[in-house]
Amino acid sequence: MSRVNIIVLDSFGIGELPDANKYGDEGSDTLGAIYRTTPLNIPNMKKLGLYNIQGISIPEKEEYCIGCYGKAVEKSQGKNSPVGHWEISGFVKEVGFTTYPNAFPQELLDEVAKRANLPGFCCNKKGSGTDLLKEYGEEIINTGKPMVYTSADSVFQIAAHEEYMSVSKLYEVCQIARDVIDEKGYNIGTVIARPFVGNSPGNFKRTYNRKDFEATNFGRTMLDVFAENGKKVLAIGKIEDLFSGRGISRAIHTKGNTDGISKNIESLKTSNEDMIFTNLVDYDMLYGHRNDPIGYARALEEFDNKLPEIMDSMKDDDILIITADHGCDPVTPSTDHSREYIPILIYGKNIKENVDIGIRETYADISATVLDIFGFEKLQYGTSFKDLIIK
Repeated sequence: MSRVNIIVLDSFGIGELPDANKYGDEGSDTLGAIYRTTPLNIPNMKKLGLYNIQGISIPEKEEYCIGCYGKAVEKSQGKNSPVGHWEISGFVKEVGFTTYPNAFPQELLDEVAKRANLPGFCCNKKGSGTDLLKEYGEEIINTGKPMVYTSADSVFQIAAHEEYMSVSKLYEVCQIARDVIDEKGYNIGTVIARPFVGNSPGNFKRTYNRKDFEATNFGRTMLDVFAENGKKVLAIGKIEDLFSGRGISRAIHTKGNTDGISKNIESLKTSNEDMIFTNLVDYDMLYGHRNDPIGYARALEEFDNKLPEIMDSMKDDDILIITADHGCDPVTPSTDHSREYIPILIYGKNIKENVDIGIRETYADISATVLDIFGFEKLQYGTSFKDLIIK
């Protein structure tokens, strides 16, 4: 076994979970919505078995798939990136983070502003960040007060204009917010720095200088096991932020999908890490949250077009795993994440072809399989499907 290359297509869900109604996500189906909305040409993922996954109603089935395929249920309480990635990596968040649909307590904002030496915050609402920027962007510039907002997820998002508050200062403010939240027990999953540019409501635009400050109270993951056994993990995209750097040997931050795909291919050709763990964020950030199924489709096609190069760059004993962390159906009225199954596509020269691994009971089956392949200890969560896929 040489390496495992895990690529997370952020938000690429493939149909509502049985408990979607508890999250207001009945009928959500990110892949299905995109397929029904616009022509979608992803022949390489199709060859791996994407459309053959149980429950997918797309008629274009592959007669013989060159990879293994299946889907997994989310057992964690939540439907966002940290919880999804943690579960993929072997930790199930059994008690969910707190959400704040009616805005955050004023005393929380006051304490963060005091410690950060700020005049205060504006906004403090639940809503779409791009919509709220149109409403509050000029006030942020004129008053020096960053904007605070949230979503259906447990996120404390802080937006500031890069020309009026440096990105490093915004990161400092977010770290202070993270500290206050943890000290005072607000149980918020993620603090997100949301820098933007532009000079009028019509052209305010968020930049790729986003940074996530996650809660650190998650259990052991496969990344910890790799580190404990002297194995190296390369994190590409926002993976380092999602795991607060834990168990990661080296990190490469990226500016969107194109850059992330390029860095993944380059790393396959040149790196010596035992795991390459990549997040491609644009599906979620640019298309799912903005209800743009056409943009989502074109981004999927971009990845699919590069998939042969990814596969050709693999060593003979490498394993490729393509998956997701949650859904974000771009045609529902909501702009939030959706509670969905995630796809699992597996490929490699030592991987069987045309094998249906079925419906897995938890995302953690992915990490259980990876650890089993490397001969490492089993974590608390997940069941290996190694015997189904290895030749």
